[in-house]
Amino acid sequence: MDVRSQIAMVFHLDKCIGCHTCSIACKNVWTDRKGAEYMWWNNVETKPGTGYPTCWEDQSKYAGGWEKHNGSVRLKSTDKARALPNIFHHPRQPSMDDYYEPWTYRYGDLFNAPEGTDQPTAKPISMVTGEYLDIKAGPNWDDDLGGSPMYAQNDPNLDALTPEQRQQLFAIERLVFFYFPRICNHCTNPACVAACPSGALYKRGEDGIVLIDQKRCRGWRACVAACPYKKSFYNWQTGKSEKCILCYPRVETGQAPACFHSCVGRIRYLGVLLYDASRIESVARSSDAELIEAQRSMILDPFDPQVARAARQNGIHESVIEAARQSPVYAFVKVWKLALPPHIEFRTLPMLFYVPPLSPVMAAQEASTVTHVSKDFFHDIDESRVPMAFLARLFGAGYEGQVRYALRKQKAVRIYRRATTVGDVDPAFLQRVLEEADCTAEQAEEIYRLTSLCTFEDRFVIPPSHRELAIEALHDPLAHKQAVGFGFVYGPKRGA
Repeated sequence: MDVRSQIAMVFHLDKCIGCHTCSIACKNVWTDRKGAEYMWWNNVETKPGTGYPTCWEDQSKYAGGWEKHNGSVRLKSTDKARALPNIFHHPRQPSMDDYYEPWTYRYGDLFNAPEGTDQPTAKPISMVTGEYLDIKAGPNWDDDLGGSPMYAQNDPNLDALTPEQRQQLFAIERLVFFYFPRICNHCTNPACVAACPSGALYKRGEDGIVLIDQKRCRGWRACVAACPYKKSFYNWQTGKSEKCILCYPRVETGQAPACFHSCVGRIRYLGVLLYDASRIESVARSSDAELIEAQRSMILDPFDPQVARAARQNGIHESVIEAARQSPVYAFVKVWKLALPPHIEFRTLPMLFYVPPLSPVMAAQEASTVTHVSKDFFHDIDESRVPMAFLARLFGAGYEGQVRYALRKQKAVRIYRRATTVGDVDPAFLQRVLEEADCTAEQAEEIYRLTSLCTFEDRFVIPPSHRELAIEALHDPLAHKQAVGFGFVYGPKRGA
């Protein structure tokens, strides 16, 4: 058992209000530089929708992630035969048009326009070329248009729906959408790390954060093609690749990442997980139907004395083990099984999990009569406005069981709170609801409190980084002291 620690995250989609505060916080901190204008390390998409970059989920187009081959797994985007021919330009990577060409406005037009009868306007110009730009797209260009036939009908996840379900989904009476915030998943089996020819990408041993060494990066962009979530970007100014760093300078000082800290809806949770690294390959080889449970089984119980002992032997500090016991991510993912990984069929084993959204049909109108449609405990889940097949394609590798389980438990918590606060739910009915949802009253109370009444400290349980110990894996600490302060001082430049 090779026990390692991993910073992991949960996004509760039932609470996201699509305000994009997280995106702006990240943009202002990290990607407001020359060459990074088009990058959104954190973005919020509308689902159904094409996303950013356009149709990033369509791996028949981008060939990202891993695939099973002869009893093992291999990269879709590259191999030994294709690495050299594609080293200067990978045919499967998104272009600027797939993202969008960033623009600003020529504000001088407002002040220098000649006298006239109309109000002068500032024309949009490209932030790359400086030329006039006829704006056609942008990040989340289909914001709040989940039912529009122009954007949503091109969502790759709709392939799982029947023609009748598609028609119902896009009917004006059933207009529905939900928000889908995305950052780098800091995967356990990252395809970007495996694909990098120069070895610039690496996964930190102490917390699992995936980073790019700007000194070693040669701009081959294999990571851009290999990442199925398209969260590695190319900086055209420096000639280097860049990606979300999970605000590790903040995490190392006990602060939540900028997008987490600024979240208005309080949908974000961060904690540490202990996992068995020796099982990564065997889990990745699992069938699509088994992947979610296989990944859960790889996550270890920090309360188990044997796990704690193995963690200490592997150099994991006692304070990290204690943080894992208090981790909200462990509760959501392993204990309650409410949070699910996005597109786990890509086999990168992401460490960002999502609580799927409830979208019940509460009533239906027949002629002039409005009636409640729920005839069973969970009727409104199976008949929800977002089809179960769509959510299963997004969070269940195409299988509905795990998604239905998470939604039923959420519904049971709501009925439990109704019984507690309003008191109009029959106790026998409540007990049957909890049993069908594999939930107890105590667990429902815990879920309610961590979802609705959580404090800042409840949502973010950040383990001490112990950077003073991390250097021991590479250098003699006493010898390293004399080198501190003489490291990588200047920003990355083009070339070797």
